[in-house]
Amino acid sequence: MLKFILFLLPIFLYSATDIYKTGKNLYFSKGCSGCHGISATGTNLYPALAYRRKPFLISKLKDYRAKKGSTQQSQMMIPFAMGLNDKEIDALTTFLSEYHENKSNYKPDMSTRGDGGS
Repeated sequence: MLKFILFLLPIFLYSATDIYKTGKNLYFSKGCSGCHGISATGTNLYPALAYRRKPFLISKLKDYRAKKGSTQQSQMMIPFAMGLNDKEIDALTTFLSEYHENKSNYKPDMSTRGDGGS
């Protein structure tokens, strides 16, 4: 039994890395980086996606794919998400939730939106 587990372990590790790379490739090829940044850190207009919880990201992308957007800004995502299948959504959300690119490039969203709560 132990030999069987040791045999399967590299396969699981490789497939996890493979889905991450697929998600990374999708992130750049689908144009996500144009709005959300090359490090998925967001901009003043668009939210950060790196390190977000996978179920949240999946839910959002599937809503957009189903042409559901609660705000005008979120409706901009509909054309991008409509072309994604479930495997691509899984890969994209894996990449974003497990983001482990150069963390020195990661800058959390420090923009001031609104009046800062004063």
